[in-house]
Amino acid sequence: MVRIGVVDDEQARQERFEALQRKLVPLWQSIRAMGQDEQTIVVVPSLSVDKVFHGTEQQAYEERFLFLLLLLRQPRARLVYVTSQDVAPNVIDYYLGLLPGVIASHARRRLFLIAPRDASSRPLSRKLLDRPDVLAQIRSLIPDPGRAHLVPFNTTSLERDLALELGIPMYGCDPKHFPLGTKTGCRRIFAELGINHPIGVEGLGGGDDLAGAIATILERKPSVAQVIVKLNEGVSGEGNAVVDLAGLPAGRPDAAAILGRVHGMRFDAPDVTIDAYLRKLAEVGGVVEERITGDEFRSPSAQLRISPLGEVERLSTHDQILGGPSGQLYVGCRFPADASYAASIMSDAARVGRRLADEGVLGRFALDFVAVRRPGGRWETYAIEINLRKGGTTHPFLTLQFLTDGTYDPEAGAFKTPSGHTKCFVASDGVASPHYRGLTHDDLFDIAMRHRLHFDPSRQAGVVFHMMSALAEQGRVGLTAVADTHDDAEALYRKTVATLDAEAGG
Repeated sequence: MVRIGVVDDEQARQERFEALQRKLVPLWQSIRAMGQDEQTIVVVPSLSVDKVFHGTEQQAYEERFLFLLLLLRQPRARLVYVTSQDVAPNVIDYYLGLLPGVIASHARRRLFLIAPRDASSRPLSRKLLDRPDVLAQIRSLIPDPGRAHLVPFNTTSLERDLALELGIPMYGCDPKHFPLGTKTGCRRIFAELGINHPIGVEGLGGGDDLAGAIATILERKPSVAQVIVKLNEGVSGEGNAVVDLAGLPAGRPDAAAILGRVHGMRFDAPDVTIDAYLRKLAEVGGVVEERITGDEFRSPSAQLRISPLGEVERLSTHDQILGGPSGQLYVGCRFPADASYAASIMSDAARVGRRLADEGVLGRFALDFVAVRRPGGRWETYAIEINLRKGGTTHPFLTLQFLTDGTYDPEAGAFKTPSGHTKCFVASDGVASPHYRGLTHDDLFDIAMRHRLHFDPSRQAGVVFHMMSALAEQGRVGLTAVADTHDDAEALYRKTVATLDAEAGG
């Protein structure tokens, strides 16, 4: 039975939110004009996703966006950064020390760190909504709500309600547009726009739908050897499963044989069982599509932004580094993507961006592709996913942009600084070893300085670390290695990992 009061309350919140969002237009116009007006940026990097984070993992991911402290380069910007638990002071000093052309003490006076000190695995936004005292503290740090906005990691009804509680607009996608970013929604947009994507079936509601959908794929293309099943709400490849179809009897697909292959599907995420996965598929829905393979296979992505003015801005391309048992999990990225296909995927992404902008979508988003080299050397690309949120490629790219003032040329597929120097990077969130658990933050900084790995503003090259709170418990740290060429960035990345291994006794 529908409770009318609940529906009315939800509708009222949505109407209030949409009115609040309209305040972004004059604020954005002022920011673009590079004026000296004061503004307050409230960063709440809540991971409101369908995944449980354990121990320090959640805190590490919340700290992944501390690069936003570089926004304090703007002399009248105030930054309120919220995490579940306190950030170590020397980590804050590390980021403030990266600020080019800024007096660190001046920036520090404009930075406000808030933590509810809640180590539970609940999303940070949920923790804040349950703490009126913390919300009041954040509100007290916003001198003018008309000159403030909320920056989340991703956007759900939790982040919408948080914006309402704080009385400031949110620079991010209205959660009402969530279906556009599901695996089913992506495939429908690709089909509508005529963008090349793998053959498959969307709108699955469970295991029975899945077996029938695989039979449909085999009828259309009998040579398909593997398919990928994707939950609508999977994150970083963790909702994916691979079904092997090689060796099935020729001719009309046999339902029993297909069902047997479904029950033998392989997962990249640990501790997933077939029964739990099929229950989740029935709950959130999903898609199944041909797994594109080839001797030369890559996974590029394009990152874009839709401004409050409705402009679609082409930001960057990357070649993603994937891992896991079947190569479905995001590990890191190389920037920029190979010029052989960078312009092509950005062209497709811009078309999707225009379609999303027409729907009213706002903020950063990314499109994932796969690319396969065909005979004759031609790269063929397939669109596979739309992520209506920040992602693993967001923080390294913005770190580079903030540190160098450079821009990405989408036609040339290259990033250049104002002085004309080309820049590249290799980044990862998962540089890990059990031996790293013996390293402190200060040890990490000392290693970077002694081995001349630390980012050098004069050369605009070097390493920037992130996710440092995962060192002690998980033996894990993230890093972005910046250099002038792809080869130099790769060499710097490998040198850094080898140095950490040697210093930690690995």
